[in-house]
Amino acid sequence: MSTPTATPSNDAPVDAAAALEAELVEADGTAPVEAASRRRTFAVISHPDAGKSTLTEALALHGGAIGQAGIVQGKGGRRGVVSDWMDMEKARGISITSAALQFVYRDHVVNLLDTPGHADFSEDTYRVLTAVDSAVMLVDAAKGMERQTMKLFDVCKLRGLPVLTVINKWDRPGLEALELMDEIADKTGMTPTPVLWPVGIGGDFRGLLDLRDDSYIAFTAGSGGASKTVWTRMSLDEGLARDGEVLQTAVEEAELIVESNGRHDDESFRAGRTSPVVFAAAVLNRGVEQLLDILVETAPPPGDRVTVDQAHVRHVGDAFSGQVFKVQAGMDTNHRDHVAFIRVASGRFQRGQNVVNARSGKAVGTKYAHRVFGGTRSGVEDAWPGDVVAIVNATGVRVGDTLFEGRSVTYPPIPTFAPEHFAVCRAADLSKYKQFQRGITELHHEGVVQTLRSDMRGEPAPVLAAVGPMQFDVVSHRMAGEFNCPVKLEPLSYQIARRTTAEHVQALNAVPGVEVLTSLDGDHFALFPDRWRLQRIERDHPEIVLDALAADSLG
Repeated sequence: MSTPTATPSNDAPVDAAAALEAELVEADGTAPVEAASRRRTFAVISHPDAGKSTLTEALALHGGAIGQAGIVQGKGGRRGVVSDWMDMEKARGISITSAALQFVYRDHVVNLLDTPGHADFSEDTYRVLTAVDSAVMLVDAAKGMERQTMKLFDVCKLRGLPVLTVINKWDRPGLEALELMDEIADKTGMTPTPVLWPVGIGGDFRGLLDLRDDSYIAFTAGSGGASKTVWTRMSLDEGLARDGEVLQTAVEEAELIVESNGRHDDESFRAGRTSPVVFAAAVLNRGVEQLLDILVETAPPPGDRVTVDQAHVRHVGDAFSGQVFKVQAGMDTNHRDHVAFIRVASGRFQRGQNVVNARSGKAVGTKYAHRVFGGTRSGVEDAWPGDVVAIVNATGVRVGDTLFEGRSVTYPPIPTFAPEHFAVCRAADLSKYKQFQRGITELHHEGVVQTLRSDMRGEPAPVLAAVGPMQFDVVSHRMAGEFNCPVKLEPLSYQIARRTTAEHVQALNAVPGVEVLTSLDGDHFALFPDRWRLQRIERDHPEIVLDALAADSLG
């Protein structure tokens, strides 16, 4: 019988993680390896509105990191999720920024990375995927495989990330379980292997058939919601005596899918050939505790990483190294801070240690090291491979930078994803040009938007390039609120960007309707109004370099 337990304070997860590693001694070089072996670092991803932030907080509840779970928009008597901290997030009921949370569960340290909940911020989701070892993909039981879900499955394949699939919202009417399994197989090319099969149709979620030991997990009616679900594990015979025909139907369905797809296998899962499937209702906390058990048991721990030249490997037991996957300014409106989120890749991070930025060769201060979840922070003294550390006031640090101690190392850059929306940006008040320049440059290096410039338009009128138009709303909001410089945006008709080289700029600029701009990082991008114009130039001028950006390979 599972019973709710007393919930620790918000500081308890950090203390618990520190206590777990207190006996590690780094002198023999095995401490980082031991610490890494009990870490599970994963992201929760999905199409918008599938329940990412709700699941994140349900997992945090079961990990003892918070005392009461929330839900985006605060419906059903539940408060808003604590991972949403920006006032835009609170006002619109969406998640824009990613959140990193750490807690201890079953003598393992869980690093859970939430991701933005709107498709317009999908590039931030892609960046988060460079910082994790596996992903939890949510599929809406009523909607099945949606466009963004498919694209994220493809991103995970490109990165070699194992994917555990959660069919969420089984507390509501939806598609049939077998139909959903067929859809996952048909649209991802992966074999879905059932682990927790639903007992009861969508909207009548009685419990779960646990195919790991062929037992029945029965939920107690009325439990769950903002608190933990009460459940009882019993044998199939006991379950059949309780839920007879409904459980029998689940057993027969599970037997069909196991016969065709097989049972879960750790090796196939970690190789990306199969995806274990769990059914759940995150808003009721049903199936969430069992999902955590499966993640701890089957998700891969942090491993060695290949360097940018593909010729060397940085082992988890080597000296400290990490990669910046997100930079965020303005998290503390009172201090205009600049926070760099770093995934520890190897060795031991210690607050105050001297680390070097591989790109610039400059030292980076680590005195102000924190763990950040939503708008809350807690200090961190040590971190190990798989952990996420937020360094406050990490000036000069950009997304994709490698930080290291000891032998120099550089990790592969984080891909730039293809923008589809473009707008000229100007300061509403020309007397605030310095604030304008500083703000646009900072937002570019944070990855909020890509900033492109040309001699024709001049410095005061950069072109902002975004995956989704709501990114422009964030720029306007932050420029006015953080830099005291309201801006005016003029949409452009371009829809496609391709990376080119300096030698082809003149030829491309001579083509009507095409414009070549240069990013703040020095890359040249050719902008096209439509695919037809791009295809014509590719046909007539095969010698011109027009390289697709990462997202273009994802459909």
